[in-house]
Amino acid sequence: GCTGCHAMASALVGPAFKDVAAKYADQADAKDQLIQSIRQGSKGKWGQMAMPPQAQLSAGDAQKLALWVLKIK
Repeated sequence: GCTGCHAMASALVGPAFKDVAAKYADQADAKDQLIQSIRQGSKGKWGQMAMPPQAQLSAGDAQKLALWVLKIK
């Protein structure tokens, strides 16, 4: 479901994955922040549009996704 709003290199409804990776690159708790945003949703981090929660993802799958996003250059 992520690619309905996010693309690899350009913003769609939400920010590009590479922009998310760049924003969190130097933050020690980046993985945990992304996991929380993925599973609980977020609002106001990238503008007015809210990211809906993806609570159906297991904690393990959310962690894999967060780590994948953080590796994008």
